[in-house]
Amino acid sequence: MSRNLQRLKSWEGVLLLILVATIILNSTLAPSYLRVGNWINLFELSIEKIIVALAMTFIIINAEIDLSVASTMGLTAGVLAWLHMQGAPFPLAVIAALLMGVIAGAFNGFWIAYAGLPSLVVTLATMIMYRGGARILLEDRSIGEFPAWFSHLGQQPMVGPLPFALILFFALTILAIVVLHYSGFGRYVYVIGNNRDVAEYSGVKVRRVKMILFIVSGTAAALAGVLFAARLGAVRGDLANGFELDIITMVLLGGVSIFGGRGSMGGVLLSILIVLNLRNGMSLLNLTGHLQSGVIGVLLILSVLIPNMAAGVQGWLHRRRQAKIVHET
Repeated sequence: MSRNLQRLKSWEGVLLLILVATIILNSTLAPSYLRVGNWINLFELSIEKIIVALAMTFIIINAEIDLSVASTMGLTAGVLAWLHMQGAPFPLAVIAALLMGVIAGAFNGFWIAYAGLPSLVVTLATMIMYRGGARILLEDRSIGEFPAWFSHLGQQPMVGPLPFALILFFALTILAIVVLHYSGFGRYVYVIGNNRDVAEYSGVKVRRVKMILFIVSGTAAALAGVLFAARLGAVRGDLANGFELDIITMVLLGGVSIFGGRGSMGGVLLSILIVLNLRNGMSLLNLTGHLQSGVIGVLLILSVLIPNMAAGVQGWLHRRRQAKIVHET
């Protein structure tokens, strides 16, 4: 009983209550909300963001940030479309796009892990650089007319009512949970996020871990960019513009500390469901995309503010108890 109460008092418990309240509210707004088709659509419209959010969870727990993920999506999709426009075999264009994501992530990782530059500065610079690369490749054109099999991959169900991207997300989620919570590499991610110096003194190869994380982040963004191109059926230079706001909000709202070392994949998954359901509910109310982005921005602030306030209150209560014990003795 006490364990259940403790779980309800946790941030994950709060998120669960918010999710339930959101689902109840949405179901009263539209009777069709609870249908399977609406839930699949709810995931499908943001599937690229939530795939990248899995990788971003590792990055932020490691006390880093990657602001370039949306621009990497745009760049890799731009490479795919440009090569297709040049007449390259389409499977080769897909491979090149994914490889571009690996290179983009490795470029970030080199400057952060080995040159020692702050990830905020590096990825802010590459966010601009990668977006510029996409615009140079495509200019103001919209490139489409992809092969039928590729469009089918992004737009048609694959197993029952489930599209390929959603099945892939489920598989990647299981992999992310296993790696983060049940592997030695996951423990290294937490240890480095808590205290890099302690991790280095303990023999953890900090640079290698950080390099791997940014390569994974770039690869996940490239995969998301390719899936987005398949779903839309066309690519522009501004593809995925602004997606980093939703992605980072999902991770921080899930209880992952912006300072690193704390958080869980379970909390992030609950946060993802909350953000998706909030957007779905606002769409049911015919609220504009700009207003939806404003709400997500407020959530981003609250996701950082509330856990820090809670930690401050807990610290204050602990100091009071300690002072009381000292006074009584």
